[in-house]
Amino acid sequence: MKMKDTQKQFEHVISVCRDLFAKKLHDYGAAWRIMRPSSITDQIFIKANRIRSIEVKGVTMVDEGIKPEFIGIVNYGIIGLIQLELGYAEKDDMTEEKALALYDRFADKALNLMLAKNHDYDEAWRSMRISSYTDLILMKIYRTKQIECNDGETWVSEGVDANYMDMINYSVFGLIKLEFGE
Repeated sequence: MKMKDTQKQFEHVISVCRDLFAKKLHDYGAAWRIMRPSSITDQIFIKANRIRSIEVKGVTMVDEGIKPEFIGIVNYGIIGLIQLELGYAEKDDMTEEKALALYDRFADKALNLMLAKNHDYDEAWRSMRISSYTDLILMKIYRTKQIECNDGETWVSEGVDANYMDMINYSVFGLIKLEFGE
């Protein structure tokens, strides 16, 4: 698989995530602006934990698979990056246009990070199982929670923003595999 194909697949998956984000933005506005980063981390945890539960149990009681949960992780990850940059608000204080522009900026940052890492790691993610992405996302969530408990301070580790970016990219990898196969 060529890098160019990976970029196209990434962009396709992000466009699916963005489309849902835009539709929810239309329905609800930017109500998520009130969320503090710790609440966003918990929301991502709920989605990743559900994916793992489905993977372990093999059945769902709610008729939705893991794809919508990975999409949710991408979108909440981008929301998290927006909130880290702007801070949370006391009310919906953002236009749809600004929210989508910020979404696009952070999606592009995630793409560029993936391309750089993909170059260095030689697309190793393609040999991994989707369940490994789930576990890595959960590990990143626990790391993020610890950083949040430490008021964002780290001694040697990357911050919350880097963990959100990794969660976004692992979710995109899962979505690529679900959409395009191995």
